[in-house]
Amino acid sequence: MLGLMQGLRSCQEAAKLAVLKNSRGRVFIDGKNMLSRLGCVTSSSLLPNPPKEMQEKGLENITVADVLMTKGEENVGSWFWCRINDNVDDAMKNMAEHNVGSLVVLKPGDQQHIAGIITERDYVRKIIGNGRSPKYTRVGEIMTDENKLITVTTDTSILKAMQLMTDNHIRHVPVIDGRMVGMVSIVDIVKAVVEQQNGELKRLNEFIKGEYY
Repeated sequence: MLGLMQGLRSCQEAAKLAVLKNSRGRVFIDGKNMLSRLGCVTSSSLLPNPPKEMQEKGLENITVADVLMTKGEENVGSWFWCRINDNVDDAMKNMAEHNVGSLVVLKPGDQQHIAGIITERDYVRKIIGNGRSPKYTRVGEIMTDENKLITVTTDTSILKAMQLMTDNHIRHVPVIDGRMVGMVSIVDIVKAVVEQQNGELKRLNEFIKGEYY
């Protein structure tokens, strides 16, 4: 994860240097292609219609709420879940079906407050690594308990969220504003960072082309 943050910083600096280096020759760059070549995020994985407001914000001003909005209106405030007593095999099938890397674990009879979270990493380390059977292991036995969860709120900056993930070696964090409101992953955060950088590169290119006076 530390390497990821260093990579993002490298992408940002390389992109800016490329614009400045080519300004005299009037050679302009495509932000998505450059960041793709630098190995940050592939162009095809970027947001198809990133909010203009997010592209225009400074990186330090983008929040988790902005990231949740990029997932589409139908996905804001939604997440995939399982129960404490579900078996791990069913939980993993649920993840595979929805192409996600984690599930919120709900308390019995309560769909607003969570008991914990189960991730692909839990499966690898605690099931495969220990030779346990996923069909005969309950989610509650391997999940990260709510008391140990790292969480964010909707007004947490994405830089803070990324730092939390880096410091704690995690890839998913629940978003909680008194109750569960969503889930963000390191992939969501990286996409937001890249889109913001694309916006910055676009403004630099427009400045060089003389569209700003």
